[in-house]
Amino acid sequence: MSWTLHEGDALTVLPTLTLTDPADAVMMDPPYNSGGRTNAARRGDTARGKYVSGDAQHDLLDFGGDSRDQRAYTYWLSQITAQCLRLARPGASLLVFTDWAQLPATSDALQAGGWTWRGIIPWRKPIARPQKDGFKRECEYVLWGSHGEPARHTPTVYLPGWLEGSQPRGRERVHITQKPVAVMQQLVRIAPEGGLILDPFTGSGTTGVAALMERRNFVGVEESPGIARAARGRLTDALSAASQKPLDQAVRTL
Repeated sequence: MSWTLHEGDALTVLPTLTLTDPADAVMMDPPYNSGGRTNAARRGDTARGKYVSGDAQHDLLDFGGDSRDQRAYTYWLSQITAQCLRLARPGASLLVFTDWAQLPATSDALQAGGWTWRGIIPWRKPIARPQKDGFKRECEYVLWGSHGEPARHTPTVYLPGWLEGSQPRGRERVHITQKPVAVMQQLVRIAPEGGLILDPFTGSGTTGVAALMERRNFVGVEESPGIARAARGRLTDALSAASQKPLDQAVRTL
């Protein structure tokens, strides 16, 4: 198993990448660009201001790229998905996180990049903010696409149609929009054991951690130097843990 993390903007880095072996799966959690309900709010607030409650005690690093309107977001993400298609093998899967507001735009960008849309996987977060006089926003979504016909696994795998898990809390949380390792472990199984997973928005490295713990290789891209530093630390620890312990034991340690 191995991991590589490239530092820079995904749209700049991806066209320069060449992979020894094409990606067996692409997984991405792009900035949703939906935290502001108006153009002024979207452009004028930080990611922390949009996605972190005012009483939060942590001081996690902010991130950029979250100020596009919907048309710009669709165009930008279409270029990302197209570059990822170039780096993926026929049959590879694409998994893209989104929220309810950007779900239509994300499905457009997935297909505009050349991927075949295969479905939506709901992700339920049991610990989520309540909605006054309305329904609790406790779901985000993973859009699934494939590079042509999906690859057939040997042996056959059967993956869940919905996911459940809350964001890490306390010391385990190192990124504003960090995903749970347990959720990502289920998703990385769309790639065969020993295969390669590409993530153009690595963030704190959760996808890479899950990939390594599930015996997959990982290549990522992260724009923020501070966040990339945290990801490298987590990926180093994950590779060490996965290399030294049986799979079922290693998974439980992270």
